[in-house]
Amino acid sequence: MSQSAPALPIAAEPTVSFEGDFAVLSLGAGEGRFSGESIAALNSCLDEVESSAALALITTADSKIWSNGFDTGWLAAHPDAAAATMVATEKLFARVLTFPMPTVAALGGHVFAGGVMLALSHDLRLMRSDRGFLCLPEVDLGVVFTVGMTALLTATMTPATTHRAMVLGERFTAADALAAGLISEAVAVDDLPARAREVAKTLGGRDRATVAGLKRRVYANAVAELGASAPDAAMLAALHAATS
Repeated sequence: MSQSAPALPIAAEPTVSFEGDFAVLSLGAGEGRFSGESIAALNSCLDEVESSAALALITTADSKIWSNGFDTGWLAAHPDAAAATMVATEKLFARVLTFPMPTVAALGGHVFAGGVMLALSHDLRLMRSDRGFLCLPEVDLGVVFTVGMTALLTATMTPATTHRAMVLGERFTAADALAAGLISEAVAVDDLPARAREVAKTLGGRDRATVAGLKRRVYANAVAELGASAPDAAMLAALHAATS
């Protein structure tokens, strides 16, 4: 009798490693979801990167899923911490958006919901070409994006793509995402790690204060709105319903 494959871990289990001039942040081998614990762990990893001599950051995952966004089960199980955790997650997006070195997201699997927001917070995104979707499914979950999330998404997508992604909930393949400007390259999965490092190498070595200052100017509205207010009760209720 065959045994079914073990279930993937839900919450992100991030780790950071260093390869020459690069810091490599892995979201782990699960669904890469955001919980109170995983957001704290991601910030700890970013602290380690900032205190290092790394010239660029590459974010990966060891799974068929890069990130599925918020851990709605965790939020439902921790109602007293749910709003604060979502605020902390938005602040994490702002931190990555203005990170003081070039950032490259190597998307080796599906990217959904809050995972899309984390990916878009990076300077560049590379996606495996043969499989995987990039999607904001909130319209199907009855979720209206917060002001901060909307500011981030509209700052990093064209108006036409914003409508397709946010309002219509379109699923983008790598080819679709490339055509829409959501990613910079579609890469064969076996070549993705090496290509991410090649791209990071061309970007690294710039003054950190200058890089961060330019990002803060370019994304000033998004940075101001991300984490500035808690999600409303309707959004929390919709996310809670998504677990049932």
